[in-house]
Amino acid sequence: MFVGLLTTLVFLPAAAALIIALFLKEKRQVRVFAGIVAVAELVLSIVAFASYDTAEGGVQLVDRISDWIPALNAQYFLGLDGLNAPMVLLTGLLGACAIFVSWRVEHRVKEYFMWLLLLWTAVMGVFVALDFLLFFIFWEIELIPMYMLISMWGTGRPTYSAMKFVAFTFLGSAFMLVAILALYFATGTFDMIRITQELGFDTPYSRLIMPAAVTFFFFFAAFAVKLPIWPVHTWLPDAHTDAPTAVSVMLAGVLLKMGGYGILRVCLSIFPDVARDYGTPLAILAAFSILYGAVVTMRQTDLKRLVAYSSVSHMGFVLLGVTSVSAVGGGFATVGITGASVQMFTHGTITGLLFVLVGLVYEKVHTRHIPDITGLAVRVPFVAVSFVIAGLASLGLPGLSGFVAEIMIFLGAFKANPWPVAFAAFGVVLAAGYILWTLQRILFGPPSDRQEGLTDASWMERLPIVTLIIAIVVVGVYPAVITDVLDTALPNLINFRMP
Repeated sequence: MFVGLLTTLVFLPAAAALIIALFLKEKRQVRVFAGIVAVAELVLSIVAFASYDTAEGGVQLVDRISDWIPALNAQYFLGLDGLNAPMVLLTGLLGACAIFVSWRVEHRVKEYFMWLLLLWTAVMGVFVALDFLLFFIFWEIELIPMYMLISMWGTGRPTYSAMKFVAFTFLGSAFMLVAILALYFATGTFDMIRITQELGFDTPYSRLIMPAAVTFFFFFAAFAVKLPIWPVHTWLPDAHTDAPTAVSVMLAGVLLKMGGYGILRVCLSIFPDVARDYGTPLAILAAFSILYGAVVTMRQTDLKRLVAYSSVSHMGFVLLGVTSVSAVGGGFATVGITGASVQMFTHGTITGLLFVLVGLVYEKVHTRHIPDITGLAVRVPFVAVSFVIAGLASLGLPGLSGFVAEIMIFLGAFKANPWPVAFAAFGVVLAAGYILWTLQRILFGPPSDRQEGLTDASWMERLPIVTLIIAIVVVGVYPAVITDVLDTALPNLINFRMP
């Protein structure tokens, strides 16, 4: 029944981009067609997530061509398991939101939606590819639409920010390519599942052409750039600040998760013992990244840059949760790593919502300078309430999705590395400070002169906002909708010789 579902999910946006390029000319035609494709892609991602059988577990909905490149023993191998199923749902959700928040784009509309749809294909491909060569191809293809979208439709210094993003990612990709080749020459295959079974559990790393720890950190370097972790984070604020709203939604909501997903899929599952041995240094790095990001966030006066730096802090929690692998006893490790995975999903929806709202405010007020944005609650109550919900979710209010992830990360990671976690906990306090302070500055007080004639969000603008709020509340109230799926995959990631 579901044969070809993942292939359709990956390549439907690219096929739509080709149709736009060849057959559509009018702006309205392009927008309507892209909207229809967005709804279809979202429905397919929900079907894929809902059809994953948690009782069966393992890799499901497999699309495989074993002799894709026979000379290299490379396969066309797409599959869904408990680890990537939530990422597929998140990508479908935020991709659709990105299309609909782009409804007012007027400059080169045809090319804009083409690149945005191609970006959607590349990111979806990264999450479902289970062959290293295919994974790497999708990872690299994503750079092209991102560069074009930022440089052509961005503001400020778009070319500089686009080049900086590409340069950092290329540097990380170079390390990853070397590590992939090391695994290939040791195992003779690019099959991620087979490599995990051979190197992660059954046999020592003696067949690798370089030490396991070096291979681990070559992969980690690539994923840390994408996550991003201090000190390889500096591309993120520039890219966010200068990117159009839809690209910021995809960048913060989905592209950063490629880094966290890579750490879980590759570093932790293939090199579990190395991850355990270096758990404490990585926990210290995560704690520093959390605190650094929070402190720098408090100093920002540009609303979009503030949300961007907050992502540096919040994504540090993903790495902190991964370090739970050092905990004595698989129970705590499972809790922490599950929290890291949930954090990727919840951060995607929360920060995606924040960037949608920031873009909406910029369109209406024509500034992102926080001192010039006051009293929004009087003029645009729907936008103001949405900001409050997103802010409270970001600071970890119980009942919203941010709390679920953070409490699981602290429970798991504290058992493994108590002192780094104790310092990282101050990041939650700082987050509450800068979020509440920002809400007070932009929502309350007398309206500024810029707000004359300001109108609240239209029904089209409310559609992605309401969708993301529903996702935040559902996961906050009933986290099992995500954790039950993750539980089928994560125990396998830590099924190794516990200390």
